Amino acid sequence: MKKTLLAAGLLGACALAPAHAAFNPADTSVQMFRWKWNDIAKECVNWLGPQGFGAVQVSPPQASASLGAWWDVYQPVNFASLKSNMGTEAEFQSMISACHTAKVRVYADVVVNHLAAGSGTATDGSTWNSSTLAYPFFSSSDFHPACDIAGGDYGSPGNRYNVMFCRLSGLPDLKTDGAYVQGQVQTYLTKLINMGVDGVRFDAAKHMQPSDLQAIMGGVTHTTKAGEALWITQEVIPDSNVVRSDYYSVGTLNEFQYTFALKAMFRNENGASLSQVRAIMGTPGNWGGTWGFVPSEKATVFVNNWDTERNGSSLVASNYVSGTTNDTQGTKRYDLANIFMLAWPYGSAQLHSGFRFTNYDQAPPSASPFDASGNPLINQQWDFIHRWGDISNMVAFRAATSGQGVDYFTNGTANQIAFGRGAKGFVAINNEYAAWNASLQTLLPAGTYCNVVHGQLNAAGTGCTSDSVTVGGNGVISVSIPANGGATVPAVALHINQKVGGGGGTCTTVPVTFRVANANTVVGQNVYVVGNRAELGNWTPGASDQLNIEGSGANVPWSRTFQLPPSTAIQYKFMKYGVSTVWESNQSTASGNREATTPACGGSVTLDAGSFQF
Repeated sequence: MKKTLLAAGLLGACALAPAHAAFNPADTSVQMFRWKWNDIAKECVNWLGPQGFGAVQVSPPQASASLGAWWDVYQPVNFASLKSNMGTEAEFQSMISACHTAKVRVYADVVVNHLAAGSGTATDGSTWNSSTLAYPFFSSSDFHPACDIAGGDYGSPGNRYNVMFCRLSGLPDLKTDGAYVQGQVQTYLTKLINMGVDGVRFDAAKHMQPSDLQAIMGGVTHTTKAGEALWITQEVIPDSNVVRSDYYSVGTLNEFQYTFALKAMFRNENGASLSQVRAIMGTPGNWGGTWGFVPSEKATVFVNNWDTERNGSSLVASNYVSGTTNDTQGTKRYDLANIFMLAWPYGSAQLHSGFRFTNYDQAPPSASPFDASGNPLINQQWDFIHRWGDISNMVAFRAATSGQGVDYFTNGTANQIAFGRGAKGFVAINNEYAAWNASLQTLLPAGTYCNVVHGQLNAAGTGCTSDSVTVGGNGVISVSIPANGGATVPAVALHINQKVGGGGGTCTTVPVTFRVANANTVVGQNVYVVGNRAELGNWTPGASDQLNIEGSGANVPWSRTFQLPPSTAIQYKFMKYGVSTVWESNQSTASGNREATTPACGGSVTLDAGSFQF
């Protein structure tokens, strides 16, 4: 009964979804590696949406081998089935609906270069055998001839043919240049897009010919259900032979050079330092630098992903394997690198949230990321990096400074840098084991700003929850940034939407979350909030004001975050709509409605009604 009610509620939400959702800005996404679909749905509603994340990238959703290791999701068995170790197809659909309601796009990691090695029973109960090349919907004629990629194939002179046509780590290589295989992949991608997936990441893209990917995408719509352009990125790790520009016509690339450069600069490897960033990467309008970065509009960037945090090629936060360096222990390098990424105007930025591990192959935790009350268990088994305050607050910084260049770049020592983002923002980072006291030029309007690395505006917008910085009439600030190595993250980040007293001219909305429980819904009935504003339907229920169910059952909570004008009085009620219409009874207010005032710029509020008022 509970399962039926959940499906009905969420299918109702999907059916009523608007043709084009009002998503958060697409500046920042987060890779939530090996998170289950139900947990991602909850996190979209409770954190990612209200915090302004534009998208969440999820692990490969197809049925795969189940081998008790983190990498088994990269061994597909059945593209036609979406029953995985992260959840069922229904749960995947529900997650998409929940995230869309929270204004968060969903990107799916897809693995179509190869299928699983060995033999066994997959997560959906289907069987496979790589010796006989027997898989659901595929047989021996659908694979390239057996040969293995050798390490030397990536070098100079190397062998590009082997990289594209032989087996990666012994995994049977699909004939992606064949019409039948391309058709099966197109069917899989079309299914995901029809379910509402907003983008895809092609795993192991460099192991396929660019022409194969072009042909596959030539048979797939490039417009999402929400009416946006489909987001496409590709894993093309640089080597001595691959020509990365060959893949530009398909989509953006995972820019691993960025990941490698951050590690070198923040760890001071081979003489690299932060002060060299403009030479290494280039600058706005002239990207590339000495490391040969791809154009900014072709790059998806990240401090680390699930591979790099295990293979030693990036800064890491969750790797506790004996003998490896952890960039959160005795240092704030990892935090600083993420702050830099979200402040620096290159590429499409992705955070990474996964789980802590003490051996390379370790599978994700079986325990939920949340306790019995739904509270996040941060930095326990799951790392929740997207909730670390100094990093999460930078999502709004990146959105506020979008489109701005780099101004007044300066450095103290080689490991201390500062730069502006037009009249919208300014950041200073101290990766030195000594304090940095400096006067720095900005283009920010005069006033007092909250340092979002440590806090934000209070609810009234009259002060900061932590330290602040005053910008003089000449745009100069004086900062005293502690040394790296202590408890404080040694950075300053200011942006126009975190100016005490407002005055930035850009704050037109604030996040307001409505929540109610114990509505006693029946199958086919959904809960809405309606009120005296257009954002709340002007007292008429519709797709724009339906709430999102937070579980299964007749009396579980329903919630949703809306962007409403700041410091504005509102009236609202909850109602059930579907099989039958039930309005809440009158409240003990002059209007008979629920009443509230939205917070000032920089604030947010959750209007938790408790129980539905019958």
